[in-house]
Order: sequence, then C-alpha cells, then structure tokens
Amino acid sequence: MTETRKLAAILAADVVGYSRLASTDEDRTLTRLRALRGDLIDPAIEANHGRVVKHTGDGFLVEFRSMVDAVRCAIEVQNGMVERNSGLPPERRIEFRVGIHLGDASRTATAI
Repeated sequence: MTETRKLAAILAADVVGYSRLASTDEDRTLTRLRALRGDLIDPAIEANHGRVVKHTGDGFLVEFRSMVDAVRCAIEVQNGMVERNSGLPPERRIEFRVGIHLGDASRTATAI
C-alpha cells in the first residue's frame, strides 16, 4: 500500500432543520434540494474547482485544492440561497450550515 498526502480544503455543508422540513413536506423538500444541486450547488463547486467527496442526503462534502476556492464556493452557495429563499415563509426556507477545514488529506492506494 502506498499513501500520498496533500493539503486540502474540505467544505462540509448540511441543511439546517432538515428533519423538520422533511416531516412537513418530504416530496417538496427533496424536489427543492435536487433543483438546488442542479442549478446552484454543483455549478458553484465546478466553477471553483471542487470535487464532491460525498453526498449525505441533506448535505455534502467537497474537496478543494485551495482555501480561497472553498470560501468562494461557500459564499456563492450562501448568496444563491438568499435569493432562492426570498419571499418564502421562514418555515419553508432551505438554509445551509457550512464549515471549511484546511488540513492534510491522505489517500491510500493498494497495488495489485
């Protein structure tokens, strides 16, 4: 096995109050999340050179080579959410909690 290390910025995001939103109207919540991924989140990740590591149902983990790119992506998503939530009552808004960590990331490759 070979291990390689690199510096990476990891963006973690999840929906605030997802259980409450889903219990109120699961179909609408899932439909809105899919639409947000397609027209806001995934394009912001791609534009900022991110790589989705994992989707978690109501959230996602994304790896960036640059902290600046990770922060720019987070700002784009948060600003986009402000626009998409305008005019909605507070109980129907989808809001993301976002954190970014910069640190050493490793990958282990197994030789065959």
